[in-house]
Amino acid sequence: MISVLCGLATAFCWGTCDFIGGTSSRRAGAFAMTLATIATGLTLLVPAALLVPEPPATASGWALCMLAGGFDALGILLLYRSMTIGRLSLAAPLSALTAAALPVMVGMATQGVPDGKVLAGLALALVAVWFLCREKTEGPVEPLKPIHVWLPLLSGSCLGLFLVLMHSASGGAVLWPMVAVRCGGVLVLLLFLAVGKQGVGEWGALPWRLVLLNGFLDVAGNGFYIVAGQSGRMDVAAVLSSLFPGATVFLAWLILKERVSRLQMGGIATALAAIALLT
Repeated sequence: MISVLCGLATAFCWGTCDFIGGTSSRRAGAFAMTLATIATGLTLLVPAALLVPEPPATASGWALCMLAGGFDALGILLLYRSMTIGRLSLAAPLSALTAAALPVMVGMATQGVPDGKVLAGLALALVAVWFLCREKTEGPVEPLKPIHVWLPLLSGSCLGLFLVLMHSASGGAVLWPMVAVRCGGVLVLLLFLAVGKQGVGEWGALPWRLVLLNGFLDVAGNGFYIVAGQSGRMDVAAVLSSLFPGATVFLAWLILKERVSRLQMGGIATALAAIALLT
């Protein structure tokens, strides 16, 4: 039960992060908002990790967590890129579904196939992820090209590897693994900035209070995910965490008064059924 609750808490934190980051990126740029959020999270984590006694991280664990952070940052950048050059209605669900499915396959390979109810809950949750990410396409639809498919798949694979590595490398600790994850993410983003793959963005337009909130929620989401994986199955924790688009859709409806499509409403209903089975 703790694993389910922490997985849902992760989804809420990450979904809220996406809502804040998406709305703020319209002025400051996605890259600037992403880098500022990760760097802020790192700033919040280091003092907490120094004050709270935890088992010391091994060199291999630290390296794996940094690698996980690198995959996380790369997955986000590839997702933004796929949304820019391809179909948003295909890029988001394909990336999210891949990110959720990869930990499920790894979990079944390492922890065995779960019982029937859990298996049905995982399947329903994957369907819910797809529905929640679907958006109505307006205007003429661009012809489907291979890059419109493989770029979201690559993004989802990176994000799925982040979930797998984060779970595997955390051990019994929570704070230091998250510090290492953010170090890896910041390094990857700075590398992209150095080689000119990303524009700097409008740093002066960043809403720093929202950046601080976003950094805190990102840290909280990662912490809940680690605890969810430590107290239960990794595949259950990862799939529940991947329901974060539900929180984004809800906040967009509540604050921005955006309409919720029938598919997204179906995704919410499917997610509730999946949660009931997993609980």
